[in-house]
Formats: sequence, structure tokens, C-alpha cells
Amino acid sequence: MIVLNLNYKRLLVSLLTIALVSCSNPWDDRENNGDANLSVNLSEAITNTAETSLFGALLVQTGYDKILSESKTYTVFAPTNEAIYLLDKSILNDAKALKQFVANHIALTAYSSIRSGEKTQIKMFSDKYLTFKGSSMIDDATIVTADHYAANGVFHIINKALTAKLNIWQYINSKAGVSATSDYLLSLKDFSIYKADMDAKAGAVPGFLSDSLSNSYLRNVYNLNNEKNSYTLFVMQDAGYNVEVDKMKPYLIKTSNVPTIDSTAIYSKYFTLRDMAFPKKYELNELPATLTSRFGVEVPIDKTQIVGEPIRLSNGIVYIMKKVDVPLAKRLVTTKIEGEKNISFINGGRNAIYYRDRKDPFGVLFNDAIVLNPGTAQFMLDYEAKDMYSTTYKVSWRAINDFQTTVVQQSLRVAGKYAFVNNIRTVSDLIGTIAPVSVQPNFYEEVYIGDITLTKARNIDLISLIAANSTVNGNNSLTLDYLKFVPVLK
Repeated sequence: MIVLNLNYKRLLVSLLTIALVSCSNPWDDRENNGDANLSVNLSEAITNTAETSLFGALLVQTGYDKILSESKTYTVFAPTNEAIYLLDKSILNDAKALKQFVANHIALTAYSSIRSGEKTQIKMFSDKYLTFKGSSMIDDATIVTADHYAANGVFHIINKALTAKLNIWQYINSKAGVSATSDYLLSLKDFSIYKADMDAKAGAVPGFLSDSLSNSYLRNVYNLNNEKNSYTLFVMQDAGYNVEVDKMKPYLIKTSNVPTIDSTAIYSKYFTLRDMAFPKKYELNELPATLTSRFGVEVPIDKTQIVGEPIRLSNGIVYIMKKVDVPLAKRLVTTKIEGEKNISFINGGRNAIYYRDRKDPFGVLFNDAIVLNPGTAQFMLDYEAKDMYSTTYKVSWRAINDFQTTVVQQSLRVAGKYAFVNNIRTVSDLIGTIAPVSVQPNFYEEVYIGDITLTKARNIDLISLIAANSTVNGNNSLTLDYLKFVPVLK
């Protein structure tokens, strides 16, 4: 129970010599003007202050009085006695919860109410970050009186207790069993979306941060377990969530080696939810009509679909939504592959490849790759594409032939794997080919070159731009600014 007897033995410390270094910070400007608190540490000063004596007792009860008697400099946001009286008794009666509660009011170094920034993120001893807003607010508490100085820091008296909030990932954990979204996100602790996730799981050390290192959502979307950054997460109610997942299933057809695992459903859920998290805390009045996910998907935000009040957490905010209806035309993003970002090459030497910084006749800067005078036939530049949908793609390229007066003939081959037969590289998983296309000199527009169809959602590990089957230099050139794979709606 809370200790109400405040007549404990106070530990006295020596008075610190105060140097007036500058006039920019009240902590630096403070001087011994008769304030008795300047001769005692923060714990003693808080206990000696009538308005905050109960919080002073909690400092003693949790052992933080000893920390606040050290020679380091601290800031304490001390709740009034009235605020402590309103504190949930479950916190007062739980030693671990009480210590976390007290820690959430203490920060290292001195933060006065006079600061250069409008908002300052402060790391508390609870490992949570609170926002010091202006000179009058810390998180959602109002500063009643500010800048009470003691020998080793400053304390501000606030009108409410700063109970440590869950972070977004902890909130997701708390909804296990009652939210399909939460259940799926938590399942990614065991199921790996990518091979790298599997490797991370194998090397993860058990502990409260293990999810951050190995959960496929936290690794590849945003680490919602991170206390330092702020996020916004939209969590759909089950009915709306299931509708969005079903929309994605025709485009994420997968086959699992395990009969009991529905890979199509698993990936459809992932590709639905990856676009529901954003790297900023958006209050209700700040929500725009559209947010763009880190994967380039434009997500419409319909405020009429928000259920209840926003859930404000230690590292952001969660909105419960009836649904978030993202049109498939927005969800299925175009894959663009830059010509200068080839992953390999074959049938010639590296000295034939040139990576250029150019400006087209319209004044637009671009980078591309060209192959000149390789002295070999069918020189190939190889590329890859990740997270491709199970659908047909309209394939286009922008290929700039401004280096020779003759036409460049080049083709495209799309495959999943390669193999060597008699020391000759070939493909063992051919997806499709696009016949040779003529690249005219000094033509700068994008050109549609053909279709490629994927029956399964997958990565494409070997997209080869292939030169003509000629050893004559000038006839065996290559050029590529970019490739575009535009998914077709079924």
C-alpha cells in the first residue's frame, strides 16, 4: 500500500556550487536566492513540497529516492496529491507496476519549461517517451507550476498521474483472441513471410525485444514495438478486414508444401495489413483524406468508418475502423526496375557496361545503363523483382538510344531460376519472353513491349535484357532507363 507517513529520515547532500554560464536556460541561471530546495536533492524537495508529498512517499517506497539523491541531473514531473489519490489501486498494490509508474515521471538531465522547441521527446526511466509540449504540457498532463529547482535537478508539478501506456505492439498483444488482425500479426512471430525473417528468428535472443527482431511485420513494415518513434495504425473490425483480405486472394495465389497451411490466405492478410501502418502519429484533426504506405499504396482514410475514440498509446495512436476500403487499382502497385540497378551480367566483360547520368531533351535528369562494343553476342543485363502478384503484367520500358545512329535490337526474358548446361547459362524456370524490340535513335518516350503472366505470386529472380545474337559491335548494344511491370486487374 502507499506509504503516507512522510516523517522518514532525510538524507542531506552538499550544496552544489552554481556557475552562471549563460542566460539561455533557467537551470543554468538558477542561484541560491534563499530557496531551501537548492540545498537538498530532488527526492527531498518533492517530499518537502506540500502539493507533492504523496509522490515523494512513492519515491521512497520504490527506491527512486536513492536514484534522485545521486549527483547526476534529473527532471521529475511530480503529480499533485489529488492526482495520486485518483490513481488506480491496482497500481499501488503491485510493486512492479508501481515502480514502472514512478519511473514514468523521471528523466535524466534537466528540462526547464523554457525551451527552444515547441515539442521535445523525453525518454523517461520507464523507457517510454513523453512529449513535453510548449511550457505547459507533458503528454496529456498540465503543468500546474513549473521549474522548481533542487540541488540536482528540476521538478514540475502536474495535475494528473502519467501512467505508463502500452505501446502499439503491446496493445496488439492485449487483443489476442478478440481481433483477427491481432491474431494474424502475432502469428508472424512463427510464420516467416521472407527467408530473411526465418534467419532472424533462428538468431533471435528470447526477451521482450525478440519480436522486434524476428516478427515479419515488425521487420518489414514498421517496428511497432519501438518506443522512440511514433506511428499510426488502422485496425479493421473482423468483417471489414476479411473483405479486404478476400480482395487480395486472386493476386496472391501461393502453394504451400504443408497441406494444412493456406499460403494464399497468409500472404493476402500480410499484403492487406502492411498498408495499415504509417510512421507518424496522426491525431483525428490531422488525418488527411489519403495516406501513402511505405509500399507506395494510396490508402483512403474515411473518418466515418472510425469506431469510438482514438486509442492513444506510448508510441502512437490506433484507430479502430469498420473497414478501410482500398481500391485494387491502388493496392496493386506498379513494379519499376531501374536500368542502372542490374544485379549481374553475362556473355561479356564489365568494361562494356556504362552507367550514365543524363538529361533528356525536355530537361529531365535520368540514370540508365548501356552496353557498348561488347564484342560478343547476346550480352545480358540481369534484374530482379520482389513481391510480384499472380496476374498478367503489361510490360513497358524507357530505353534511350542516343549513342549510335543505328537501331538497337533487344529482348526480355523473365525467369525464376537459372541453370548451367555444358557451362552455358540457361533457365530452369521460364516465366515468359518478349520478342526483340527495335529501339530507335533519340526516342525518349516509354514504350509498351508485351505481356507477362504469373500464375503464382512470387519473386522474379532473373529478368534478363538480352542483346541481339550478333558479335558485330553496334548491332549488339543494350540500353535501359527503366522497366515497368503494370499489374492487370482480373
